[in-house]
Amino acid sequence: MNEHNSQVAVVRWAMELTAKYPELSALYAIPNAAKRSVALAVYMKAEGMRAGVPDLHLPVPKGKYCGLYLEMKHGANKCTELQKLWHERLRRIGHRVEVCYTAVAAIKVIEEYVDLKQFKKEAL
Repeated sequence: MNEHNSQVAVVRWAMELTAKYPELSALYAIPNAAKRSVALAVYMKAEGMRAGVPDLHLPVPKGKYCGLYLEMKHGANKCTELQKLWHERLRRIGHRVEVCYTAVAAIKVIEEYVDLKQFKKEAL
C-alpha cells in the first residue's frame, strides 16, 4: 500500500467511526503534496499553503494537546528537513505530531489520541 492509499484508508476508517468517536468528523487532509501546475501552486501559496505541514490534522484538543497532526510516509521515505521543522514548531505550541508508515499505525495513534481525557488548558 502506498502513502496515498494508506491515507485514504485512515480517512475512510475515521468517517466510518464517527458514531463511536464524533470528533473524527473534524479530521481533514492538508493537500501539500498534490501535483499541480506552476500557476496553481503560486495561487495556493498566495492563499497560505505551506510546504512541510503534515498530511492530516485532527483539530480536537485532548489531554495536554491542542490537536493532532499525522505525517504519512511509506517504505523508506523519510521526513524532509522542512517537515521536521514543522513537526517541531507544532509540538512546541502544544500539538501532538506523529509520523506513520502504515494506515494501521495511524489508526492506532488516532484511537489513542481520542481516548485521552478532555483537554485541560493548564496542562499546556
